[in-house]
Amino acid sequence: MPKTPDLQTPMRLIARLTRLWPYFGKPLSAWLLVIMATAIMSLTEPLIPALMQPLLDKGFSQGTLAIWTVPVALIGLFGVRGLASFSAQLALAKVTNNGLLILRRAMFDRLLDAKLALFREQTSSALANTLVYEVQNGSIMLVNSLITLMRDSLTLLALVGYLLYLNWKLTLIVTVLFPAVAFVMRTLSRRLYRLTKDSQTATDELAYVVEENVLAHRDVRLQAAQASQAQRFNLLGESMRRLNMKSTTASAAMTPLTQMLAAFALSAVISVALVQSAGQPTSVGSFAAFVTAMLMLIAPIKHLSELANPITRGLAALERGLDLMALTPSESGGSFTLPRAQGHLRFKQVSVTYPDSNTPAIDRFDFEVQPGETIAIVGASGSGKTTLVSLLPRFVDLSGGSIELDGHELTQWDLQSLRSQFALVSQHVLMLNDSIAVNIALGQTPDRERVAQCLKSANLSELIADLPQGMDTVVGHNAIQLSGGQRQRLAIARALYKDAPILILDEATSALDAESERAVQEALQALMQQRTTLVIAHRLSTIQHAQRIVVMAGGRMVECGSHAQLLAAQGTYAQLYQMGFAASAPAGRD
Repeated sequence: MPKTPDLQTPMRLIARLTRLWPYFGKPLSAWLLVIMATAIMSLTEPLIPALMQPLLDKGFSQGTLAIWTVPVALIGLFGVRGLASFSAQLALAKVTNNGLLILRRAMFDRLLDAKLALFREQTSSALANTLVYEVQNGSIMLVNSLITLMRDSLTLLALVGYLLYLNWKLTLIVTVLFPAVAFVMRTLSRRLYRLTKDSQTATDELAYVVEENVLAHRDVRLQAAQASQAQRFNLLGESMRRLNMKSTTASAAMTPLTQMLAAFALSAVISVALVQSAGQPTSVGSFAAFVTAMLMLIAPIKHLSELANPITRGLAALERGLDLMALTPSESGGSFTLPRAQGHLRFKQVSVTYPDSNTPAIDRFDFEVQPGETIAIVGASGSGKTTLVSLLPRFVDLSGGSIELDGHELTQWDLQSLRSQFALVSQHVLMLNDSIAVNIALGQTPDRERVAQCLKSANLSELIADLPQGMDTVVGHNAIQLSGGQRQRLAIARALYKDAPILILDEATSALDAESERAVQEALQALMQQRTTLVIAHRLSTIQHAQRIVVMAGGRMVECGSHAQLLAAQGTYAQLYQMGFAASAPAGRD
């Protein structure tokens, strides 16, 4: 739990706001306009009660004041204040929206290059909530609150100055109100900060439940889990409701407490003024101006007393985004680059142990892959196959050992250059909510002829021809309108388009029917020529043409050889073959 802030300590508040200045400090001209316009509105506030004195003393009592004087002064005064208010609002909107854009860009850039551990530690709903909603609400609340703080503070000073000018003795009674209000704000702001942090956590948890049930909607219905999920949602919703009620109670208590303090001060002023009037005459106009100015103090005091809640919430929301960038390191790589690698891979005593596990996922794996060689990797579920290939584009970090590509350790490679050497087709296909052409040429400007050829090679030409806008058809959220096999063939077409020197096929044909698989296998066989290929598969048709087959168990390589050699050895591979591969073997083959 972060340390509770003390919003009444100016240096503490300034230190926290300094972190936001690089994002919300520009344009400086807009800030200057906001400050000037706000100062005009604040410093002209005492002119309103000041007009009461001549109006009552000379206008109503003596009749010596010209009829047009006060009306013209009022119209001019409110005209100036209205123009200042309009200018301040426009400038403030510019500052807020520009700052929000810069902050979101910085946060999104960090998401794009953050270490992958971030996505294991935080849910996608929490990250989206922070980047999209929290920083927006926080920036609006904070910037508006700071302007209110400046405007009402200046208004307060101007009115107190005018009150001192009218009657310094009565003004001293009014100033007793300020320490009491400060104490109330300080006490309640601490509670508000704690409740705000708890509320943010509760919001993330609630959003995650919604996200899980949207993604797993079929499983929830199939397992008749609606009631348990509804109960889970209700429990979190009830917790969030209680936190919001506590926060509202703390925030709402500020206004009546402040008003009661103001009422005591007003009562004391009226009592002392009556005593003073018995000793020396006081004009009606002077007393009315004093009381009017004093009553006008209530509004800025009330506004200032209510600022603890929005400032606390705004700072907490924005600091969450800033902490995301400050505490999340970027991925680090070397400086070595190469337009196109040969594809020579060397695994040297490679080990991987995940943070939440005591058992190695990969244990002292030692292997070498020659350029252009096709290597199949097989093994039971959990044997470390996917972890092994995930090490190559550095999606998983090594715990020990090293991996070399063309004689250079992966850590020496520039990350962008390294990842440009790999094309990946996995069993978990993800597509952007964009056109088919953009999804195929992801990261590049689509070449329509190349896209069409890749779609044809992936056996998707007929599908594209039936779509209303062809390759320009938007596939929707994760291509949900397409079948699993169609999505997987789109991923294969993407790999064909990238034309990388190293292919990683992680169950690349697992969702294809027999007819589609035959067509795609022909395309893959052509693509594998003169390329280094690592194949993870459970189907014999996918791996039987590999030069070597690596058999893994418990994160270790337990066998290695050709299909025929491993069958003859009657070891682990032969057992796997008998259990599953035989069912997918073409007729007439062993």
